[in-house]
Amino acid sequence: QVQLMESGGGLVQPGGSLRLSCAASGSIYSVNAMGWYRQAPGKQRELVAVITSGGVTNLADSVKGRFTISRDNAKNTVNLQLNNLKPEDTAVYYCKADRVVVQGAWRGSDYWGQGTQVTVSS
Repeated sequence: QVQLMESGGGLVQPGGSLRLSCAASGSIYSVNAMGWYRQAPGKQRELVAVITSGGVTNLADSVKGRFTISRDNAKNTVNLQLNNLKPEDTAVYYCKADRVVVQGAWRGSDYWGQGTQVTVSS
């Protein structure tokens, strides 16, 4: 079984920074893309940033220039650096791993973390 464990959320003032981390554990053979999504109260979950196993990144327009996504393929971890945070960034942030192939399997599955709260407020 694959598990995603997130850390790094919290309360920060506008203009502040946070770093979110996510580690995938289990008998993992390979992971395709890893990314971060967020869901604010009363809104749909939305893509924040994604990074492929080859290092290609895609960020939502609303976070470009402020957030950075990075990944360590050997450790199956993905990080999200959040700078210049705004109140509208307040949400639960979820880590996702796409097409995770476990040892002995012939196809991959997608997995989600449990979410970590980011609150931007003065």
